[in-house]
Amino acid sequence: MPRVRIAACQLNTRVGDLEGNTARIIAALEQAESAGCDLAVFPELAVTGYPPEDLLLKPGFIAENLAARDRIAAATTGRCVAVVGFVDLDRDLYNAAAVCSGGEVRGTYHKCELPNYAVFDELRYFARGHQPDQLYRIGGVRVGVSICEDAWNPAGPIADQADSGADLIVNLNASPYAEGKLAARQRMLATRAADSSCALVYVNQVGGQDELVFDGASLAFAADGSLVARAPQFVEAVMVVDLEVPPVYRKRLLDPRGRPSDEALPLVQFAHLTEVTDTTTGDADRSAGTGTGRGAGKVAEALSPDEEVYEALVLGTRDYVEKNGFADVVVALSGGIDSTLVAVIAVDALGADRVHGVSMPSRYSSDHSRSDAAKLASNLGIDFRTIAIEPAHAALLEMLAPSFAGRDPDLTEENLQSRIRGQLLMALSNKFGWLVLTTGNKSEVAVGYATLYGDTCGGYGLLKDVLKTRVYELCRMRNRRAGSELIPEAVITKPPSAELRPDQRDDQSLPPYDVLDAVLRQYVEEDRTAAEIIASGLDAELVRRIARLVDLSEYKRRQSPPGPRVTAKAFGKDRRLPITNAYRG
Repeated sequence: MPRVRIAACQLNTRVGDLEGNTARIIAALEQAESAGCDLAVFPELAVTGYPPEDLLLKPGFIAENLAARDRIAAATTGRCVAVVGFVDLDRDLYNAAAVCSGGEVRGTYHKCELPNYAVFDELRYFARGHQPDQLYRIGGVRVGVSICEDAWNPAGPIADQADSGADLIVNLNASPYAEGKLAARQRMLATRAADSSCALVYVNQVGGQDELVFDGASLAFAADGSLVARAPQFVEAVMVVDLEVPPVYRKRLLDPRGRPSDEALPLVQFAHLTEVTDTTTGDADRSAGTGTGRGAGKVAEALSPDEEVYEALVLGTRDYVEKNGFADVVVALSGGIDSTLVAVIAVDALGADRVHGVSMPSRYSSDHSRSDAAKLASNLGIDFRTIAIEPAHAALLEMLAPSFAGRDPDLTEENLQSRIRGQLLMALSNKFGWLVLTTGNKSEVAVGYATLYGDTCGGYGLLKDVLKTRVYELCRMRNRRAGSELIPEAVITKPPSAELRPDQRDDQSLPPYDVLDAVLRQYVEEDRTAAEIIASGLDAELVRRIARLVDLSEYKRRQSPPGPRVTAKAFGKDRRLPITNAYRG
């Protein structure tokens, strides 16, 4: 029975780093070659990084990407064939895969199904490829090449390649993370493998890129749809898997859909490769198969939902900081749960020596908030300093007194405190080169419960796509992982408060967070109108109030920093609503 050894090269590339990405690809190719692989598969647009966006409008960038592809092809001088994602230039631009062997490009595939929804806008840049025009005989196995969205269409390129006798499909991906997406991918790909009677290897990118986080979790399936191997989530890996590829003609002859009637695709033969059809002889490294007609590989354990989201936040933060050249970060530690979680994630992402906490108490800051912030900083082992804002607050009130004469104190005086803190953080950022991590969560960002040029002041909004109720869940999960009160229990149990006036609590301005988040999930993440949410049984006045707050706060979100996307619908490029908008639903 033919067996092919494949390296699924799950790499963390960097958009625009053509030299660095090329070096990373060649290093992984050498690793695959050392492991005796027949085939090494790399992520979608691995040469350029994904998504390259308007870099694709620069002719020089396209030319350098093509030169990088040629350098990678020149490195394929051994046994291993490489399939690498790049941008091809013909009459138009194409999201493409180069099949490289013997020091040259032996074939090119153009992506056919171009996603243009959610965070994707590939139709802005690429032309659709035509249907597949050839297969590749590698290690005795007919191999078809496809790219990401091509696999989601059951009648798409994979079906055409299977009709032409493909035994194995490799699918190159840059599929961003959202909670629950791994299970959905796995179900879909298992179905695609079983329907086409093809083994299938799905290779995904890993790493953070602006708002997107790519989770890796590359997959390999046997022709019956059973899972053979899964790479770990959120880390780079070269997953080596042996896939046994039994003859599939019998199953296809008995398929109720009938025999394929289209003309078969041409077959490109890699003649220099030694075909391995008997695993009981020859290379001892190839004798690890199960003899089941499926193959051998390691299935990495999938993370729990809370662990998944947490690791996505850690990876997104690490890559945003490091890929953009920052050494350290600074967090305003108020003693509240949001700033606490941000600090903990930052330490897990970067190490305690690169995280700085700043307490900025006002006349309204409680003793327990100050002590909770200090205790957290001690638990984490981070640099911690206190800069009281009272002198600046008093000075501003005095400066504004003539203009405010005859008017009672209101939100204006509260927001002054937040804006003073933002100015102090930015001063530290300017002086020391630290990136300011903002601490607003998705619930607050949604309804505008964040002061523009105060709470929103910073470079990266780590919790921008994490609802308040989820913040609590992540804190509890992190303490369970630590086996101790890494996060002081008082931070988790005390009522949340901005502490901008005496005895202030969030629930004086907002509904309880479990109620607020239930509405936000429907209004923001599911795009339901207020009327539809009210019809589901929720209080009409409450729903209309929340919907109005969300709509009126769009201008604030446009001015807030990017943050990692962890849900299926995040603020930012995922949700594009007009600021000037009269529709209320």
